[in-house]
Amino acid sequence: MGPFDFPVAVDDTRTRRRVIDLLKEKGIVLPTFAQLADPRGTPPAILEQLAGIGADQPHPANLFRVNWFNGETRDQQQPVPAYIVLPEALTGVSARIVVALGAFFPMIGAHKVLAAYACLVPRLVAGRFDPQAQVAVWPSTGNYCRGGVAVSRILGCRGVAVLPEGMSQERFAWLSRWVSGPADIVRTPGTESNVKEIYDACDALARDPANEIVNQFSEFGNYLGHYAATGPALERVFESLLNGTPSGGLRPYAFVAASGSSGTLGAGDYLKDRLGTRIAVVEPVECPTLLLNGYGEHNIQGIGDKHVPLIHNVMNTDYVIAVSDQATDGLNALFNTPAGHAFLRARRHVTDDVAAALRHIGLSGIANILAAIKLAKHAGLGPDDVVLTLATDGADLYRSELAQYLAAHAAEGFTELAATAIFARHIEAAGTDWMLELNQADRSRIFNLGYYTWVEQRGIALADFEKRRGQAFWRGLRDLLSLWDGMIDSINREAGILAR
Repeated sequence: MGPFDFPVAVDDTRTRRRVIDLLKEKGIVLPTFAQLADPRGTPPAILEQLAGIGADQPHPANLFRVNWFNGETRDQQQPVPAYIVLPEALTGVSARIVVALGAFFPMIGAHKVLAAYACLVPRLVAGRFDPQAQVAVWPSTGNYCRGGVAVSRILGCRGVAVLPEGMSQERFAWLSRWVSGPADIVRTPGTESNVKEIYDACDALARDPANEIVNQFSEFGNYLGHYAATGPALERVFESLLNGTPSGGLRPYAFVAASGSSGTLGAGDYLKDRLGTRIAVVEPVECPTLLLNGYGEHNIQGIGDKHVPLIHNVMNTDYVIAVSDQATDGLNALFNTPAGHAFLRARRHVTDDVAAALRHIGLSGIANILAAIKLAKHAGLGPDDVVLTLATDGADLYRSELAQYLAAHAAEGFTELAATAIFARHIEAAGTDWMLELNQADRSRIFNLGYYTWVEQRGIALADFEKRRGQAFWRGLRDLLSLWDGMIDSINREAGILAR
């Protein structure tokens, strides 16, 4: 079935029956999208289980930690998602740049486990996927496939990760511990930008009908998961800021997020609906696909892929902002070395708490921050303006990348002088180049670019491709959330785990 064949009812009762038997056997309760959005709805019996379960265990209860409300220890939940407000001393702009932290998600330390679950659970409850007979294939540039493998492991089914061979070694080390064998890690040529090679590998795997390709770039469950969960989490963050501001006069100006699979941009649609924020999408200067119909290689892992994902609501996007991987690599060193921290404390008067929190920001998170700085300068934002963004993962996933950078650029040691130069070049001198405030013609150009991937190469019907142009399609998608939650509740009742 194609991306537009949304599960809206039980398609195969026998497969669904086998799913129920599996849930009973393994003691699995499936969280609803509403529970992912607000963990206060977590059943008390699950909360009791979680008290004795580590966040990195492949335990069914950890599905209820697949949300933005985990604290820094990752084993406790809190009323407001973890975030940091970057000071002007660090950003060089007076606008409040607020970063929600995805490194506290369970099992993979990245928010993509939310997307993986959101893509698979509608299949499970509709009887479209049998974990005991089928293989879940997760095409990715690194974090989504890890999230998929984690969810597969909980279900006791085989999960296959498909990702470029040039991604960070930390991703492969994690996968080697979680997959059932080396054959379940499929390394494709290239790096972050080589998504077509991922698709080609998945086409070969799809010749076996037992393999279910769960493609984040075309799965509307990915978009809906972030609309339902990431959007409200960021709204809660903004409300927390309002409560802490005596005047209460803050303006939520924009949401900034990297392109990637475009699932996270679904949160932007939610925030625009609720708060009126603009939506800015981030891509690499080295691969300016949305800006210039361009191409190229880059190292901002988790950000840009030489195509327009099917689930990107292009016609609702307001800005495209590009940043360079030279900047993200350099700032990764500034944020995660003793000399970098010494510079930030002594020369920029950044507090110890903020300096320590920078380790929770990976390469794409740094790109988001840089784009937020550029947007603040472009729009002339002031201290009452808020730019909401996020770090999808943390620096721990890029220790090998940091080591390579330091070997190439600071072989004799990374000094405060080097940190000063990086800050001056990539933050103080950050300009408003490589960005575009979109008009309707710009949006149409970007939307049309997706035709070549999805209609010509992937065989999507032109009528299906085109209906995404109007906002009525995207509003209609959101009706699926309550429908899927009802199907999840139904299968949980029949499995009877909570009634035990």
